[in-house]
Amino acid sequence: MPKNQFERMMFALMTVIVTVHGYVFYSLYVVNGKVLMDINQTHSVIEAINAQNGVYMFGSYFPIWTVVIVEFFFAYVLECLIGSPCSFRLACKVFDPRKTHPVLFETAIICATAGIMCPAMSFIAAWLYYPYYEGFSFITLLANWLKLVCYNFPFAFFSQLFFIQPLIRTLFRAIFRRNEAVAAEH
Repeated sequence: MPKNQFERMMFALMTVIVTVHGYVFYSLYVVNGKVLMDINQTHSVIEAINAQNGVYMFGSYFPIWTVVIVEFFFAYVLECLIGSPCSFRLACKVFDPRKTHPVLFETAIICATAGIMCPAMSFIAAWLYYPYYEGFSFITLLANWLKLVCYNFPFAFFSQLFFIQPLIRTLFRAIFRRNEAVAAEH
């Protein structure tokens, strides 16, 4: 899809914007929502987050927008430096992009990206959301990381394959190919 470095960066930006918002919602509401409501004795997740003055991250409580920005930064850097280049190389090891149907090749890239980014971002999240108030244990960090991978991978795989990537690819084509058509007319 992206033809040059600028387009690759824009594609990654578009992907990460949608993905990070999805993961923050998923983590707070789906995975941890009941626990947050029980601890804070509220009837909604947002009330629970407000009752505890934000989301616990790196030993303190921060507003949700801070969590989104921090996760966005890590996800964008990882996607640009590791996720995108490595997933393309992995897909090329299995399929020849010149001989493989584009849908199959794109699916291979999406699967490889989920396989790389989910464990990497889950490891970062294990550090960010570690219960530092209990002291630090490397074994606990690893256990939290594995738990996060188990929670996040199914969501990552299916949301990227069936929702996020089709949406981003459609938007990307509409934005960048329309600009090419306009430039060709002039």
